[in-house]
Amino acid sequence: MHFCKRFRNLAAAPWALRRVPVEAHKHRGQDMHKTMDAGKAIEGLSVGVTTSAQVSGAAKLRVLHRESVAGMPMADNQEIRVLFARLEPGDRTPYHSHRFPVTVYMLEGTFTLELDGRDAVTVKAGEVFVEPPHVRMTGRNLDAKTPATMALFYVSTPDAPFADAVV
Repeated sequence: MHFCKRFRNLAAAPWALRRVPVEAHKHRGQDMHKTMDAGKAIEGLSVGVTTSAQVSGAAKLRVLHRESVAGMPMADNQEIRVLFARLEPGDRTPYHSHRFPVTVYMLEGTFTLELDGRDAVTVKAGEVFVEPPHVRMTGRNLDAKTPATMALFYVSTPDAPFADAVV
């Protein structure tokens, strides 16, 4: 049975999650893709389950960070933002807070976060840190030579501001 048909059957009967044998599907004589444990794939528990038309198989996925957080938006719709930030040596962010958690993935340099009531946190290239919601903070690049560049991931209610200034 083709994967799409299996998926439709699974959607109609979610209690019927079972191990689907791994098998290559042929289309005009070529291996196209493989099936896998449908339950784990849907749950997102298997890393590297994406397959391709190449014999090489699965994409090489690696979990960078996984964390359970409170404070995510509860509205019917959420807005996902992916932002790029760069702080030159000596730069500082304004004193602010966020309404929802912000995930910081450092691409280059070092970023130091000073969060009210907590020890300072230093995030280096290749590291991830989740800024908590409703905590006043400022971030700084204390390095004298290297810019701090990062990707920021923010899920909020639609049109909510990214940050609220604290005076």
